[in-house]
Amino acid sequence: MQPTKAPFSIPEYERRLSKTRAAMDAAGLDALFVTDPSNQAWLTGYDGWSFYVHQGVIVPKEGEPIWWGRHMDMLGGRRTCWMHHDNIIGYGDHYVQSTVCHPMEHLAEQLRAHGLDRGRIGVEMENYYYSAKAHEVLRNELPDAALSDATALVNWQRLIKSRDEIAFIRKAARISEKVMQTAIERAAPGVRKNDLVADILHAGITGVGDDWGDYPAILPLTPSGLDATAAHLTWDGSPMRPNEATFFELSGCYRRYHAPLCRTVFLGTPSDDVLRAEEAQLEGIAAGLEVARAGNRTCDIANTFMQVLANHGIERSGRMGYPIGLSYPPDWGERTASIRSEDETVLQPGMTFHFMPALWMDDWGLETTETILITEDGPAEPVCNVERKLFVKA
Repeated sequence: MQPTKAPFSIPEYERRLSKTRAAMDAAGLDALFVTDPSNQAWLTGYDGWSFYVHQGVIVPKEGEPIWWGRHMDMLGGRRTCWMHHDNIIGYGDHYVQSTVCHPMEHLAEQLRAHGLDRGRIGVEMENYYYSAKAHEVLRNELPDAALSDATALVNWQRLIKSRDEIAFIRKAARISEKVMQTAIERAAPGVRKNDLVADILHAGITGVGDDWGDYPAILPLTPSGLDATAAHLTWDGSPMRPNEATFFELSGCYRRYHAPLCRTVFLGTPSDDVLRAEEAQLEGIAAGLEVARAGNRTCDIANTFMQVLANHGIERSGRMGYPIGLSYPPDWGERTASIRSEDETVLQPGMTFHFMPALWMDDWGLETTETILITEDGPAEPVCNVERKLFVKA
């Protein structure tokens, strides 16, 4: 029985499972244990704020995947996963934060019960949610199995979005437009930053029309002045001040799908340096979008943007974008391809990226970014519709 809260159809989940199993076969894996909550949701539909305890998805070579986690979260799995309830299993609370037993002991029992305690089992070793202790216990409990690093195996299968996923991203984009317009309209000298962020969060959670807003994987980043020379500061209770730039790095979220968007507001009269940087940045973004075409590579976007900056006498290095889609905290990126000079991932229709060529200078920061969709023909499509410029408010 399919639960009412599953966001996609069973055939869509079966398509994802087939892609994952093909990748498992290519990697020589007999089973896969997935702990990244984004990958869990992508494979099963599971959606709950429970990733602070051990949980995951077992993917055997055939049959339904198995969601495994805390017993109280197993009940949430029955409400959100597409599989039969027999394939949604839980462990007792005596395992939680215990010093005498570990949840991986229970996981090992389940793997043995399903005949998956031998051969090569893939695990996501470079992952926020899979601890060194978990790996050690699982390895000790499964002496006849070889635990193999399968970090990002599922992530790479998520790179090309289905039509249904793109529809969700477009819904998230409408919410992104709303939260950004809220930030731009409410920004003014004397406004406390925490009050402004409260308005932003309210706009995002109320959503647009019937499309309700979910919590974003990254909370609003809203630094001003010297704080905007850093990339990832959030907010405090200070009032906004004249003659400072504030960048807003925000995203609407619909059913865990994101469409990140950044714009910068300057309260007062920006300096010539800021205006020259804006001109170069906007020209570079337009040039980058033009080469963000199917058949080109992610590095082509980065190199094109940096060449425009160089023509304006501005030096910029490092990563300037990443794939986005379904995500949980602490990151809305998918942790696969990157828009940077070293990455030669070939662009294909259906890929979605946060093209994020921000500039962090000595005294100020300037973020203007787009979520882009790689199309069948022509340049990439920005999915959000907010004017691309530095917003100046006297």
